[in-house]
Amino acid sequence: MSSYDLNEVLKQREKRTAADHMKERMDSGQAGAYQGNSFAHAAEKSVDLGDVSRVRVLSPGRQVFKRFIRNRLAVLGTVILLIMFFFSFICVLFYPYGQKEIFYTYASQNVNYALAKANTAYNGYDIDPGIAVERTVVNSMNSNIKQMIAEGQDEKVVIGSEGEYVIRRTADHIYTLSSLPMEEVCSIGSGVVQVGTYSMVGKSMEFTGKEIPGVAAEASKNAKGTEGSFTVDGVTYTFTKGSKPKSFDIFMEQDGILYLGEELGEEFEKEVSSAIETGSNGFTMDDVSYVLTQQGEKYTVYSAGEAAVAKIYTSYTLDTFTTGLKVADDFRAKALMAVTEDGSFEAGYEGTDSASFTIREDGDVLFVYDEDGREFAEFSLFSVRRYSGEDTMDYELKKVLSDKIEEMLAANEKTGTVMAMIPEQDENGAYRENEDGSYVLDEVEMRITQRLEGEYVINCDQINFIIDRFASPTRAHLLGTDGDGFDVLARVMYGGQVSLMVGFVVVILESVIGIVMGGLAGYFGGWVDNLIMRLVDIFYCLPSLPIMIILGAIMDAARVDPMKRLWVMMAVLGLLGWAGVARLVRGQILSLREQEFMVATEATGIRVRSRIFKHLIPNVMPQLIVTATMGLGSVIITESTLSFLGLGVKHPLATWGTIINSVSSASAMAHYAFIWIPVGLLICLTVIAFNFVGDGLRDAYDPKSKR
Repeated sequence: MSSYDLNEVLKQREKRTAADHMKERMDSGQAGAYQGNSFAHAAEKSVDLGDVSRVRVLSPGRQVFKRFIRNRLAVLGTVILLIMFFFSFICVLFYPYGQKEIFYTYASQNVNYALAKANTAYNGYDIDPGIAVERTVVNSMNSNIKQMIAEGQDEKVVIGSEGEYVIRRTADHIYTLSSLPMEEVCSIGSGVVQVGTYSMVGKSMEFTGKEIPGVAAEASKNAKGTEGSFTVDGVTYTFTKGSKPKSFDIFMEQDGILYLGEELGEEFEKEVSSAIETGSNGFTMDDVSYVLTQQGEKYTVYSAGEAAVAKIYTSYTLDTFTTGLKVADDFRAKALMAVTEDGSFEAGYEGTDSASFTIREDGDVLFVYDEDGREFAEFSLFSVRRYSGEDTMDYELKKVLSDKIEEMLAANEKTGTVMAMIPEQDENGAYRENEDGSYVLDEVEMRITQRLEGEYVINCDQINFIIDRFASPTRAHLLGTDGDGFDVLARVMYGGQVSLMVGFVVVILESVIGIVMGGLAGYFGGWVDNLIMRLVDIFYCLPSLPIMIILGAIMDAARVDPMKRLWVMMAVLGLLGWAGVARLVRGQILSLREQEFMVATEATGIRVRSRIFKHLIPNVMPQLIVTATMGLGSVIITESTLSFLGLGVKHPLATWGTIINSVSSASAMAHYAFIWIPVGLLICLTVIAFNFVGDGLRDAYDPKSKR
């Protein structure tokens, strides 16, 4: 309905009437007298406060607006909401930081500087790279060496799938792995042994040892199908399908000694029996070395050729006295081999292709000297390295730490401190250097802590380029940073966008579903109304929090993207909250559908859909607007609560709830109040502002409600 000014209309009409009367008086000679009286009379009427011409007729919308702005709390709530929207959607466009931007800083912190541990593992170095060693043998070296130590063995033969190898102890903590060319001589014991393979293609028999007369002929007659047996000279032989096409593997029952070649006589058998009785794994006869291996109750004897050393294993760690000096790849192998020889070797190192060295043993340490007799390096059973594993520590620092750990071991202490010299750092974490390029050293306190048996962690204060976590408010970060190094103010802005968007989307979704369902129930009544109201009752009974917990667990397991998770949460909140709107709309329509204007719509033949959504629903909109406005605050509280509990929007997407969740522990809330207090105030102000606006709209639409 448009508005107009009745006073102006009356004034215009009065002026036209006065002009007509004046014209008539002028024609009759009374113009002057009448003119003065007429204007005086008109002026008197225009200023009469009780005159009807001063009544101004307003439209319903303007009447609601004027009543709304007279409510100071409603105006205050509107101003707060406008500020919130400006802060969240406009200010963020000009703020230089993003919600996921991580900030770093240089700061002193206690770090794991080094790791010291006793060497228990044996590392291998190539002596002759040309000798191939099976991977399975290499992988089992540590377990084989530890078994030899436990059993007091100095030598052990290992049978691989492609050859034989011998492990020998050459010195304390030093073992060699040699490839051993061996040939099977015989087997002793009882069991089934393979004597050969029969091929049907060439009607030929290939024996694993010496030929056994009559076996090939019997195999050609009987080797059929998949398996079977035959007898030769009273000995039973069995056969099974071989690995090659149309072949059979021939076996025999062994009881005693079985030669694969010529028999070696009684003297050989006595030596074998003696080795078995004494538990020896080998013996020598007629300048030939023999090796015994055992599998269960069966022994196999091999004739061994000359062993060729392929690798050398040790638990020693090499430390050069010159920090960071690189030695040749074969330096360790040659030095360790020289321990059991004459103690001298030649190897290269950084800047030198080859140089002469000698190695001497001093207790548990092996010292390496150059050709001038100066200490060059040492092999020790205790390694000290940077915590990252890099060998960049000065030898003197390693020595100080090793000596302190020895003192702790002697005193049975788990922790200790020592003053040591380490490279000095500037404010940006860079190491200071002297004019000659060497590091400037600074004395610091280093803390040593035993973590495991034989393993120690060394800590000290270092300047590192680290994430700027929980930084206090500064000019660069007005609200500081959180535990992930994110700018809190930026996340508060982006969190406001999400929280406000969730509120409006959920309320709109609730309103749309509620209007449709409530409109249908209220207009049609009967079984439609009964069905929809029972559905409303069901939704009222649904436990929303357990549903959100279950849904959150499902999305956690499925690793749903945070943005998709947000939309799912809004959809679920909307579906769970439409029942109240539907009941409100139904109640209003039940009171409106019997009024005269609805009878008129039915009489004029307007369609049912138009009657509901063009005539009934608009009359319910004032109540819906009030309900929706007051419900926005509740939705924002619900979203913040779910995000705080970890059931809603997930990190790193920012919402007001997740920001508070980042400092949810009691100690964090006490120390980092600059993070959660501003967010908490924003949530409170936003919810209160929506309630103020809702109360103002309710009073504006229905002034009687204030009474």
